[in-house]
Amino acid sequence: MTSAHDFFAATRDAQRVLVIDPGMLGDAVHLVPALWELRRHYSKAELHVVCSPVGAELHKMAGCADKLWPLPQARERRRVSEQLRVLLALRRLRFDVSINFSDNDRNVIYAGVVGARHRLGRSLGRRHFWSRWCIPTWVTARHPDEPSFEQRRLMLAECGFALEPPRFNLRVPEEARAWAKSQMPEGALHFSLNAAAPLREWPLAHWIDLARRLCQPQGPFHIVATSSSDPRECARLEAFTVGCARLEAQFFSGLPIARLAGLMNQCALHIGSDTGALHLAVALGLPTISFFRNFPGHRRWVPRGPQHRSFTVECPCIGQRNPPCLANEAPRCLTGITPETVAAAALEQLAARTE
Repeated sequence: MTSAHDFFAATRDAQRVLVIDPGMLGDAVHLVPALWELRRHYSKAELHVVCSPVGAELHKMAGCADKLWPLPQARERRRVSEQLRVLLALRRLRFDVSINFSDNDRNVIYAGVVGARHRLGRSLGRRHFWSRWCIPTWVTARHPDEPSFEQRRLMLAECGFALEPPRFNLRVPEEARAWAKSQMPEGALHFSLNAAAPLREWPLAHWIDLARRLCQPQGPFHIVATSSSDPRECARLEAFTVGCARLEAQFFSGLPIARLAGLMNQCALHIGSDTGALHLAVALGLPTISFFRNFPGHRRWVPRGPQHRSFTVECPCIGQRNPPCLANEAPRCLTGITPETVAAAALEQLAARTE
């Protein structure tokens, strides 16, 4: 069995390398810097990535991988037959190396089925009697307060990879850039209203209040608000649209990731909760304002640097099986972050950008 410390030394001549990481948009963004390291170290190898469909859209913009293998992750869209078809196709390719950056049970089993010659995983505490059969070589996760993308890179460092400074290098397609420029003016504010979990969302009334404070005719800014195609998120966007009547604002739902990135490139500031859109904004170099609940490990998702401002609140719902706020899908803790406070932070961020 290959030891973690000697992993790269033992596999530097690999011809086919597989990364198994079918997370959603935020996870895909945070995987990219590690993929660039793998691309550099295994420069002569084919680099394949098992990803989610939305992750595939993001990875196409990064351009690190030679081949993407999208697998739907939503329960209602997962099909055992499709997963087996992809896994057996991967097994037939006889990979030299497979790497898991988490210990998610399904992904660990994927690694065991694919059966690469050398298999590496990062342990976050979910260990089973069969884990070592699926993945013989493990690295225990450390540095819990480091950004999520840096934690993946530090795992590689423990395995003999010599790291360079992190990079995302996302390339927005020209078609998406041109489309965005035709839709909106440059220098707008991007509002990401929704999150996958309602308890991570800033109250809709606060969003409308913030828009009225910053948007024309009351203020000098143009606002662009986006959501996914999820019906609940679209309903929130529609309610926000009604609340912003007569304001200088635009609204988009269900955009491909490339077009969403194109819109962000036209913006001066992103405001939103802990979502994939936030992490995409960071990767694109856009200043951000974000809202977080203080759950265990939340710091790994908080953007770092002077161009980013985050508000973190204590939340009594964390860890409860039936949190009291869930019935109303409205976290009382985030209500304490007022529109006045966020508007002031936005003006500070925008002023710093123009200095």
